Amino acid sequence: MKHCVKAEAVHDHTARRNANVRLNLKIMAQIDFSDRHVISNVFRIAVPMLVAQTFNLLYNIVDRIFIGRIPGIGTTALGAVGLCFPLIMIITAFTNLFGSGGSPLFSIELGKKETEEAHLLMCTSFTMILLTAVVLFTAGEIFARPVLRLIGAESPDTLRISVLYFRIYLLGTIFQMTTVGMNPFVNAQGFPGIGMRSVVIGAVTNTILDPVFIFGLKMGVEGAAIATVISQILSSVSVITFLCGKKAPLKLRVLSPRELFASGKRILDIVSLGISSFVFQATNSLVSVACNHMLLITGGQIYISVMTIISSVRQLLDTPVLAFADGASPLISYNYGAKSKELVEKTIRTVSVTGMIYTALVWGLISLFPAFFISIFSSDKELLAYAVPALHVYFFAFVFQSLQYCGQTVFKALGKRRQAIFFSLLRKVVIVLPLTLLLPRIPGLGTTGVFMAEPVSNVIGGTACFLTMRMILKKELAEMNEHAF
Repeated sequence: MKHCVKAEAVHDHTARRNANVRLNLKIMAQIDFSDRHVISNVFRIAVPMLVAQTFNLLYNIVDRIFIGRIPGIGTTALGAVGLCFPLIMIITAFTNLFGSGGSPLFSIELGKKETEEAHLLMCTSFTMILLTAVVLFTAGEIFARPVLRLIGAESPDTLRISVLYFRIYLLGTIFQMTTVGMNPFVNAQGFPGIGMRSVVIGAVTNTILDPVFIFGLKMGVEGAAIATVISQILSSVSVITFLCGKKAPLKLRVLSPRELFASGKRILDIVSLGISSFVFQATNSLVSVACNHMLLITGGQIYISVMTIISSVRQLLDTPVLAFADGASPLISYNYGAKSKELVEKTIRTVSVTGMIYTALVWGLISLFPAFFISIFSSDKELLAYAVPALHVYFFAFVFQSLQYCGQTVFKALGKRRQAIFFSLLRKVVIVLPLTLLLPRIPGLGTTGVFMAEPVSNVIGGTACFLTMRMILKKELAEMNEHAF
């Protein structure tokens, strides 16, 4: 009897092991993260992600393009919607807390061939995203008006427009968080094309519906928000359909209360890694509020519209370098888990060089053609006159931003929680926020001082982050070598 039980246990263990092997082969059938063609693999992931992130921008940027052209109230409406950005960033921050926190751990476990643990990490992240979305929606609907008034919606028209837009936008919270939060898990399983498709579906829908609702049905800002919600629903349906369907190697599901309670350590691990992305977005929101406050004091309401345009240009131009970094992240995590020193180092080198080249080119284009970038969002000549010099100042030293992105990507990919959090706080809270409040008070600077805070932080924060990353990486790779023998 004992021999029968033992034989059955061995058989079960062998079956589980073989199932794991087949599952891993299935995962790697799309993109083999252990393949030595690093540059090719990074591009195979990054290009679909670039397309996806570019289209993802369309959700809000297309809104701004059309809102800025509403007859009679375009500039005012653009500023009012711009006041919603800090609150939208908070929603994104909570999304990243679980999406960006869970996906690197997920990839590391796949590299270790621990597919069961990887699966639980993905399902835990998803369950936490759903719970958080419900809380954020409820809080937003209750406190939208007083919070928007607090952060700069002073005139009745501005307050009315911003509250209207944000409350409708909140209806899509659970769908937006699902799409953004779960797409990294689609990419980490080797299916970046699926992730791209889900975002493109929503963005194209938004681009079509915006002019129909805003101008055709004369719904104005309300129409822009409704179009965004419909688009977010379609994107989330695409993501969930894939992750719950036959093609996904690891199937998505919501954890039961008992399973969620048992996943306490996983939640802590996810949150402790995702907190750096959360801090990055949350501090962006804080800095945005501070910028709007100082711009109102030193330049007036029109500078809120100027900052809205500059933030939009920044998002547009950040997208390629962020997509490339995000594309490299699962490769770094997987090969770190697999203890492949050469592939980790080569991937990081590729990200560093590509990011520096791209940001240098962007810096040059902004210097030469600032009016072109501004005209994408507004044809108001008065607004253009204010925005051109502000854009020049804000994007000065943009190349140093690539150092920050590279360093942060590596910290998260390797599971270095403390460093990722520290450098998120350093650049925004320690450098940008104080400078935003202090520089405009220097005689002669005024609004220029608000826009100067960003390039100063890029130079100091970006350089410090990158150099620290290189020192830690050198130590990690040396230890990896020791374990290999």
